[in-house]
Amino acid sequence: MSVSKGPLEIALEAEAPIDLADRIIDALRYRIGKDRQAARPHDWLAATVLTVRDRVIDKWMASTRNAHASGAKRVYYLSLEFLIGRLLRDALSNLGVMEEVRAALSSLDVDLEIIREIEPDAALGNGGLGRLAACFMESLASLDLPAYGYGIRYVNGMFRQRIDDGWQVELPETWLEYGNPWEFERRESAYHVGFGGEVIADEAALAKWVPGEQVIAMAVDTPVVGYGGKRVNTLRLWNAHAIDPIRLDAFNAGDHIGALAGKNRAESLTRVLYPADSSSAGQELRLRQEYFFSSASLQDILRRHIQYFGDIRTLPDKAAIQLNDTHPAVSVAEMMRLLIDVHNLGFEEAWKITVATFGYTNHTLLPEALESWPLALFERLLPRHTQLIYAINANVLKAARKVRPDDDAFVAAISLIDERGDRRVRMANLAFAGSHSVNGVAALHTQLMKETVFADLNTLYPNRINNKTNGITPRRWLQQCNPRLTSLIREAIGDSFLARAENLTDLDAFASDAAFQEKFAAVKRHNKVDLSEYLRRTLGIKTDPDAMFDVQIKRIHEYKRQLLNILETVALYNQIRLHPERDWTPRVKIFAGKAASSYHRAKQIIKLANDVARRINADPAVGSLLKVAFIPNYNVSLAELIVPAADLSEQISTAGLEASGTGNMKFALNGALTIGTLDGANIEIRDRVGDDNIFIFGMTADQVAARRAEGYDPAAAINASPELAQALANIGSGVFAPDDPARYTDLVHDLFHSDWFMVAADFDAYERTQRRIDKVFQHSAIWTEKAVHNTANMGWFSSDRTIQQYAADIWGMI
Repeated sequence: MSVSKGPLEIALEAEAPIDLADRIIDALRYRIGKDRQAARPHDWLAATVLTVRDRVIDKWMASTRNAHASGAKRVYYLSLEFLIGRLLRDALSNLGVMEEVRAALSSLDVDLEIIREIEPDAALGNGGLGRLAACFMESLASLDLPAYGYGIRYVNGMFRQRIDDGWQVELPETWLEYGNPWEFERRESAYHVGFGGEVIADEAALAKWVPGEQVIAMAVDTPVVGYGGKRVNTLRLWNAHAIDPIRLDAFNAGDHIGALAGKNRAESLTRVLYPADSSSAGQELRLRQEYFFSSASLQDILRRHIQYFGDIRTLPDKAAIQLNDTHPAVSVAEMMRLLIDVHNLGFEEAWKITVATFGYTNHTLLPEALESWPLALFERLLPRHTQLIYAINANVLKAARKVRPDDDAFVAAISLIDERGDRRVRMANLAFAGSHSVNGVAALHTQLMKETVFADLNTLYPNRINNKTNGITPRRWLQQCNPRLTSLIREAIGDSFLARAENLTDLDAFASDAAFQEKFAAVKRHNKVDLSEYLRRTLGIKTDPDAMFDVQIKRIHEYKRQLLNILETVALYNQIRLHPERDWTPRVKIFAGKAASSYHRAKQIIKLANDVARRINADPAVGSLLKVAFIPNYNVSLAELIVPAADLSEQISTAGLEASGTGNMKFALNGALTIGTLDGANIEIRDRVGDDNIFIFGMTADQVAARRAEGYDPAAAINASPELAQALANIGSGVFAPDDPARYTDLVHDLFHSDWFMVAADFDAYERTQRRIDKVFQHSAIWTEKAVHNTANMGWFSSDRTIQQYAADIWGMI
């Protein structure tokens, strides 16, 4: 098939492996300080990264020069998370030098796969929000769009998860312990960020903020390589430094700890992702983090704009700033402060520039996840911003009164200040009012935004909400994580899909081809063997690669309904023991994910999964028919191992609560079939792969809302389901917790009385669908045909498509 070349198809010059080997040896000697004979695997990793990095730097500098020379508009993506994973394989693949580097290392008796596995995962994110940001950064570079990502350089990330006796234990993530060869400190890009203090009038009677505390934000840059290597963009993360790292007077007076208090207070800003906010101190740290990175990023953006374009009034023409959820929403107030207080613009002109520059992406319909801050805390930390928010709010409320003069409830819902109970600053409302575009991340999610959480704001700003369904980069989530499948697809349809994922549809013609099915199934089995070996080595669980690998890996949260999966697992366990004569389909149930540190119920669900696993895996009555594994410390690298091996993808959130999901896309792209509700992007996946190639169950979002409105009785639903009732009786009576029979009493009690996430209501439909899946899986040809259809029709969910839509519809770049 002949297609024209585009930015994703730039050919790279090859370099002979012997020359690469010499360069790696030079890096080892002169930059690591090691002789070849003394080098350890981590030395070879560092030398290889530095050698590859040299090529990246050349392209990085060329990309920057070209953007400056052309006066190109840039997109600035502000996100509290960037879950970028390991970078070596990504860079090698996108530069097109994987095999050359592999051969060069082999000539030095070094295995690329061995050293690649010891590269730490960057602890810069937690889940889908951060992984989406990473995919977007890669697609921006691949599509040759100039961009910066802005975030925080977390020293310890969220946490490293260890499972002790089934319980989650949070430990510091030490990914930076031995340095990071990919990053570059930019001492010249340093900005003061203030907190507290007061606002006074200067000699011209203008407001002047005098912070009571200041820290220095210093930039650390990581290159992001696009596919084909034509463009390399920048991920700029902020370190925090105290202005005075030590108080010598206090130190010399003997207060050695107090002398470092300022340094420790500053560095706490970049220590941990999502510090627990169950305490007032935790809330304050979260807000300080969000303002810290927002302020530093905006100061950097405005500095760059003035340097290259001169007039601050042209900012919307040359910069598009995208807020990834509400975490950077304080940027709206900070932009106004900078434009008014620093660049001397009037309020109305500053507001016009602000709205034209910002776009806001919403990722949740959960009211508790739409950030708000106690007004007293906000005003104490950011007094000038509070003044500006009141001024913005005055204009917003006046506009609301014109639309509905006598509707106090309408005006109250739109206000940037929530006056119910303790007054709070609504960050989602601030982001909405301060952006020219507000987008959802799946068709259903966007529609529900208009109807629920933003119904009133949508009335006031009727053309502001739009949809941009999420996507994933096919480079990492097919080509790199599943090279066996990638090779098979290339053999069948050629290479065009490598640059244009939508060309995967050519694979549909092979879905019913018996010879291709056999090869496709063999690839899946190879991947399952790899995962089986990992489970044996790390958890001591022996699994059969011919069993169905049934996988749910994602953040642990009640709305994602890992509990529903566990309950069905217990019900299946009971049925296998009761009816050993039936033709059961062997299953391996695989769970992974982290629970927020202060989220008790989510941590209890992790414990339950491990208790159920311990009981089932030791029971000879089920043998190899059912195994359960909870894999600790879920991260990008684990996902890259698990996703290619999955047969069944669990996407079972309560309908109407999952904004989009991206795990669903990764699994389907790699030939897993989805069991899921009509929620988030599951709907669009169904539309692409076809009703016959996905397993949909349960209530729709409208039915969930109606069930709640009519007075949902979970006890009645449980009592009407013998399998669910028995599973809950087992769990509640301590069958899976003999050391503490009352461990799950509260969990079972709550399910009977306040099943907000409709676990009981959807259980029977879920259980019936699982038994239907059993039957389909027993027919290998039918299952494989469905799997091929999934892979063939997932190209539309490339993040390249998503970014092209952002660039055309929101950023004005193409």
